[in-house]
Amino acid sequence: MKEVILIKDGELALKGLNRSVFEDKMISTIKRRLKKYGPVTISKAQSTVCIEPIDDSFNFPAALDDVGRVFGIAAYSRAGVCEKDMSAILREMPGYLKDILKDKKTFKVEAKRADKSFPFTSPQISANLGGEILKNYPYLMVDVHSPETIITVEIREKGAYVRGAQYKGAGGLPTGTSGKAAVLISGGIDSPVASYLMAKRGVSLLAIHFASPPYTSIRAEEKVKTLISKVARYCGTIKLAVVPFTEIQEEIGKHCPEDYFTLIMRRLMMRISSRVAADNGCLALITGESLGQVASQTLPALSATDEVSTLPVLRPLIGMDKEEIVVISKKIDAFETSILPYEDCCTVFTPKHPHTKPKKGQCEMAEKDLDIEPLIERAISGIEYSFIE
Repeated sequence: MKEVILIKDGELALKGLNRSVFEDKMISTIKRRLKKYGPVTISKAQSTVCIEPIDDSFNFPAALDDVGRVFGIAAYSRAGVCEKDMSAILREMPGYLKDILKDKKTFKVEAKRADKSFPFTSPQISANLGGEILKNYPYLMVDVHSPETIITVEIREKGAYVRGAQYKGAGGLPTGTSGKAAVLISGGIDSPVASYLMAKRGVSLLAIHFASPPYTSIRAEEKVKTLISKVARYCGTIKLAVVPFTEIQEEIGKHCPEDYFTLIMRRLMMRISSRVAADNGCLALITGESLGQVASQTLPALSATDEVSTLPVLRPLIGMDKEEIVVISKKIDAFETSILPYEDCCTVFTPKHPHTKPKKGQCEMAEKDLDIEPLIERAISGIEYSFIE
């Protein structure tokens, strides 16, 4: 029996006249992801995308795992396909369901007749197939209220499809449909989660990391690359810009009041990130800040850093607590990497008593002895780019 992968696109159905743009972007991503598993044909109809392998070499388990991380997909399932004929359904589908029904005691059949020209109603399809399943698997019982498994039959234009469990997809919007933004990514828990959440809303990402050797090690940079790769599993290849930040931090340490170190460092990061982002076609910056989590994340402090950015600053975690952030970090398999004990530049030169409520103009006064523009130019000229998959 021929097998396919069925995909439900959920939120994309609400996009009206723009729906096809979103669906085409999602299908393009699916094609790119599944290319390594073998050739496929992809078609779409009635809020469902059908992936049909061309030959038997197709790796279904691996392909399903990849499909589950494509943004835009609400649900997906592995399904058998036969001729749109009741005798064919009853002849072929029970055998296909062998592995799905294995170790089960109860089941229920649900039918969805998208093709209304089919001569049997949905209840009739369910009753007929349910009866045939009982003949083939006499140890099973029908339970319409709390079955162990639900068998779904869909009568569509191109055939009859039967499937077992339907898996929850990554949801959101296809990568690239909401423009491009640059995320400031450290080695902590928060920024990879912020990256994932914005990618889920269709944003293509440029990652910007600030490195301060010898105060930070190569292991810290490798840690960041691993974290980016966790996000890239969902949104595809991410370009990484590693900015040399040692000179800037040393100059801040020499010429600025200690309690302003963190604020001034963040302001320099925003200035540099704005330029790098704009040069790479980005329309906004993304940070992993959560209101009140640390000293630099009070409203006055955030306002002081935002005022030097030339781009909007998006903060998807701003209203979350740490526990909520950790849940998502674990979901995307980033948590264990995030807690590895390699220092990033944000933990270097941390003041004992950081200023948390700067007033208007105070940061400008605190950084007045810095020769800011040459520092920024040297940092940007020293950027190293790479691509993380």
